[in-house]
Amino acid sequence: MKKIEAIIKPFKLEDVKEALSEAGITGMTVTDVKGYGRQQGHSELYRGAEYVVDFLAKIKLELIVNEDQVEDCLNLITQAAKTGKIGDGKIFVSSIDEVIRIRTGETGSEAI
Repeated sequence: MKKIEAIIKPFKLEDVKEALSEAGITGMTVTDVKGYGRQQGHSELYRGAEYVVDFLAKIKLELIVNEDQVEDCLNLITQAAKTGKIGDGKIFVSSIDEVIRIRTGETGSEAI
């Protein structure tokens, strides 16, 4: 099993969610986060005063999938979240040793 964490632009959430749902991939955790990468934030004007916005609003998706679903998930997220502009985000993949469904006690792939 693998954990996929994707940091994407907020307005791309529905596109990613629909792409994953159409592929039969269900279950994800979504968190509002702030951060920056290479774009290093930006400057804005408010009532004539310039100020720097260091941390930009992003969405963090977390999914646990079976090994055979990883490539499909990565491709779907990449295609659905891509705008072609700086700040599109990143995807991280890590190994998961165990999953336990609290309600039933199921473990492993059955618990996903």
